[in-house]
Amino acid sequence: MAVFPNNILQTVQTYQRSSLALLQNLCAHLATANMKFKDFDKIEANLGSTVTFDLPPRAVTSAGLVADFQPAVQRVQNLVADQANNSSFAVTAQQRIFNLEKGEEDYMRVFGKSFIAELATRVEANVAKNWDSSVVSQLDQTVNTFSGPYRFFGNGSTAISSFNQLAQMHMLFKNYGAVAEGMKVYLPDTVVPSVVGNGINQFVPRRNDDIAMSWEIGEWGTPPVEYYQSNLMPLHVSGNTGVLGQTLTVVSVNDPTGQNVTQMTVSGATLSDANAVFSGDMFQFADGVSGQPNMRYLTFIGHEPSANPVQIRATANAAADGSGNVVLNFFPALNWAGGRDQNLNNAIAAGMQLTTFPSHRCGGVLGGEAFYVAMPRLPEQKPYDTANEHDPDTGASLRLTYGSLFGQNQTGMIYDEVHGSVIVPEYSMRILVPLSQG
Repeated sequence: MAVFPNNILQTVQTYQRSSLALLQNLCAHLATANMKFKDFDKIEANLGSTVTFDLPPRAVTSAGLVADFQPAVQRVQNLVADQANNSSFAVTAQQRIFNLEKGEEDYMRVFGKSFIAELATRVEANVAKNWDSSVVSQLDQTVNTFSGPYRFFGNGSTAISSFNQLAQMHMLFKNYGAVAEGMKVYLPDTVVPSVVGNGINQFVPRRNDDIAMSWEIGEWGTPPVEYYQSNLMPLHVSGNTGVLGQTLTVVSVNDPTGQNVTQMTVSGATLSDANAVFSGDMFQFADGVSGQPNMRYLTFIGHEPSANPVQIRATANAAADGSGNVVLNFFPALNWAGGRDQNLNNAIAAGMQLTTFPSHRCGGVLGGEAFYVAMPRLPEQKPYDTANEHDPDTGASLRLTYGSLFGQNQTGMIYDEVHGSVIVPEYSMRILVPLSQG
């Protein structure tokens, strides 16, 4: 009978490349934003982290042939590079030669791809917060309430699920005043399937051929509207007046002359509610209130009554007093007194009512190129090797710095960036997507 030897064999585990792609996010904003001021730091005589650009002047027309001279006023918008982020890692010399510089690709590059994607996605999510005006400056911790829309579509409760709704949204956006071309819509990716699903049930062969092939809304409307989807659209948490759906009643305004109303005292909130209103909450003057006219915005140019109900955005948190009254600060300023800044068809009167809206996921409508992003190139960090890189998947410009700590056996890679962003308010509209959908 043969005797077999008792073999002693070694098992060796290897760390094999999977070739898995990164789980990329839908970074629509950086890829489509207006980068005109991307490197505004290179503009001669521009000092500091802010660049100011002009908005079209406003005017008013008088009847007759006798000139009524009006002042010429330059309108401006600020774009501040007040955000900075970094993503970095360090390794020892042993880790680098024994673990990372192995195989078909230097694993330092593999780490780099993931760190770049993480950093670029942080930038994308930050600039998307302009849709609910919640970008917080890292310079002074203030919220930029002068960026982002004050008009909106939807009520935060009814799902956005049909082309009919999108067409109504287009109409309201253009009815107030819109650029002739270049209209863009940014939707949470969770909205798209239901819109496309309902759309292909309609007898629209040419359009349905396109959306069924890609299962995306793509481009449609007159003039053509470009649709983008993102999984990084901001979530707006409303104050309790919106969460509870409370109807608020106007008590008074801060400027009875109607020239520049930026503050309104309203009743109807829960007594002594410290969280009655949050910055970014939306409100709409209600129609059909007994004894009160329906409030409508005037067209931005021409000052004629539009189909748009008067909507405002809170610019600060506000608490209710012991009587349930809330002092509401809002944007834009309301004016019924006349002149180039008039935007209301009627005076605001005590007894008018405001409708409130619940927490929601934001979408956005943009006219033209009114979404600006600046990403200045950061300088070299000598004596360390420095390079500026562009992430093709997100559109972000990032700085890479590589170096070693002398005598500490540490080699580090730092990816960092600075940026700023702004959405011109009158060229935009928020979409209120229900939380159940978004």
